[in-house]
This record gives sequence, structure tokens and C-alpha cells, in this order.
Amino acid sequence: MYTDLIFDLYGTLVDIHTDENALVWEKTALYFGFYGAHFTGEELRTAFAAAMARREAQAGQSYECFPDIPFEQVMAQLFREQGVADADALGVNAAQLFRIASIEYIRLYPGVKEALATLRGKGYRLWLLSNAQRVFTAYELRHLGLGGEFDGIYISSDYGCRKPDVRFFRALLEERRLAPEACLMIGNDRETDIAGAQAAGLATLYMHTNLTPSHQAIANPRKRGRHREFEGYDWKKLVKKF
Repeated sequence: MYTDLIFDLYGTLVDIHTDENALVWEKTALYFGFYGAHFTGEELRTAFAAAMARREAQAGQSYECFPDIPFEQVMAQLFREQGVADADALGVNAAQLFRIASIEYIRLYPGVKEALATLRGKGYRLWLLSNAQRVFTAYELRHLGLGGEFDGIYISSDYGCRKPDVRFFRALLEERRLAPEACLMIGNDRETDIAGAQAAGLATLYMHTNLTPSHQAIANPRKRGRHREFEGYDWKKLVKKF
């Protein structure tokens, strides 16, 4: 029925926990200070939030518009505003330092790589469509051994918009000339992965995992048709349904 499977990343294939706490901001502020841009941790947090908010306002924010601003660009802006040279490179480094310091764990859900290999063997094309920052995610994919598992990787910060914005889904569909009716979106968030995919004309498979927002309903595995649901993240069990 489907030729193309489109996967969310975090909460669907990857189990991760981050904590962007005060200590993470203090460590990142220390890095800024090494290069002459002096902040306390709280000052850096506040300046970053304000700069991000200004950029999002310029990009536009409405029911159908969900901008995604590259994290490293905002970090670079904060260096540049204090007259620091080589701000772009330092912004990348600061963004990656911040991410690494915030990660408590990152790992694949059990059976993910085997499931992807099985699905590839069944003839499906595999795509990644993730609300994420390339400055983090490209390296995390490599670390997890997922960098070569997909026919194409789409990261929201590259496109300036994020799920559920239908523009992000259409970027994949149009660039790869995929027929929406032949695609199945697999994700763990009803409000981003599932609602956005359905608005773009895709079939969906909702996975209710440990990273699904707590207010969202559990899955109903008895649902059939173009919009199915699965409870949990047992990829060994799930792959048998394809």
C-alpha cells in the first residue's frame, strides 16, 4: 500500500533526555567568557531567549506558520553583539557545547536498526523528517549509527519551519517527488507529527512512547485504515505489522 515511510526522530526512533538547567547555562556562559563575551548563566539564558523571540517574530508565527531558527545563529549573534571575532564558528561550538552539557542520555529504542533494515529489505524507501537543529542532530545521528539509514534526512532548522507546518512536509514531498497517498508518517506526537502529516495528505502511524507529551491520549491499537496507532516503542513487535 505504501512505498515510502517517513520517520520522526526523537521519541520515535531515539530515546533522549535533556535538562537545560542553570548549570548548563553557566557552563556555556563560561565558554562565552573565554572569548571575551561576558555573561552570567542567567544573563545568557535571558539574552538568548530575547534574541530567539525577535527572530521568530520576524519569521512570523501563526496557526499555520511554525518557524524554526538555527540555534547556532542566535549564539553567534550574541558573540557578535559583544564585538567578538569569528562569531559564526564560536556560535557553532557554543551550541554544541550547550547540547552536550544538557544531555543526560541518548540512545536508540530497542530494535530500531534491525527494524529499519527489515523495512528496507521489504522494499520501502525510508525518510527522516525531524523537528531538530542540524548543529546537534547531524552529529547525534552519526553517534547513534543512523546517518546512513535513510534515503534522505530532513531537519527543520534547514527549512526555517517545523512540524506541524505543512511546508516542512511539502519540502520532502516536492523535492523527492513523492505521492502523498503512497507515504506513511510515523511519529510520537499527535500535535506535530500526526496532525501535520494528515494536513499534508499523508497516512499516519501514531506511536505513544515515553517521550510523547503527557497530555496526549494513549494509542488505540485497534484503529485501522490510513491512521493507525501503536502503544509503546517495541520496534521488534511493530515492524511485524508492515
